[in-house]
Amino acid sequence: MKRIGAHVSAAGGVENAPINAHAIGAQAFALFTKNQRQWQAKPLTEKSIHVFKENCEKFNYPPHLILPHDSYLINLGHPEKEGLQKSRQAFFDEMQRCEQLGLVQLNFHPGSHLNKTTLEKCMDTIAESINMALDETSHVTAVIENTAGQGSAIGFRFDQIAYIIERVKDKGRVGVCLDFCHLFAAGYDLRTAEAFGATFSEFERVVGFRFLRGIHLNDSKRDLASRVDRHESIGNGRIGMDAFRFLMQDNRFDEIPLILETPHSERWADEIKMLYGFVKDEE
Repeated sequence: MKRIGAHVSAAGGVENAPINAHAIGAQAFALFTKNQRQWQAKPLTEKSIHVFKENCEKFNYPPHLILPHDSYLINLGHPEKEGLQKSRQAFFDEMQRCEQLGLVQLNFHPGSHLNKTTLEKCMDTIAESINMALDETSHVTAVIENTAGQGSAIGFRFDQIAYIIERVKDKGRVGVCLDFCHLFAAGYDLRTAEAFGATFSEFERVVGFRFLRGIHLNDSKRDLASRVDRHESIGNGRIGMDAFRFLMQDNRFDEIPLILETPHSERWADEIKMLYGFVKDEE
């Protein structure tokens, strides 16, 4: 079964996220456990933790269908000592916050070399950062999100993601989230049945579906291989509607969070209904 949701607001406290997800008919959701544009955050209160877990149970959101995202400031491959240390500490804190909330995974952008080091060195540093974070926690999986390849971002090719995973010691606690806009911008076509099949055959060959923990559902404002990360509403961008129909009718994407990160939150409920309609089309 497909589990569609959105990256919902946690304004007023993380405990509000499952309420906001339920309000749009979501069967999964993503959230920030702290302000994504700040390094520091107040610790989670016992009350927030308790009510968050209570609301997740009330609205039937088990941990594997919740995909929290870390801060946009974090760069686990930072080429400079101070920036790397700051990023690692912030990432460790986010992993620990997930653990406190009873969550089992944390989605993150792998990092950037900032044109100050080699691609290989940056990927080695990212893998080392992940290993350190896993040592700091006991059960949260580090979920690497593919990037569009904008600027000096790492992780826009499957072989880069595979390189990082290969160097993570605990393969049971590393995973991948694939963002459709990022895939398309990086040069992976999704627009026809043949292209969609070829892209995911390559993913299986290079990385492996056993590592897939989630999908970000976004159309793209920019063209194939543009290396520009600009999300668009489903069916309104350069990817088009068919790719999302292919996904909804492919059982390889069952029982993982399928998360809308489209730009107009007021459309999320309608987008969720539309996507579930694609499953009925097949029936």
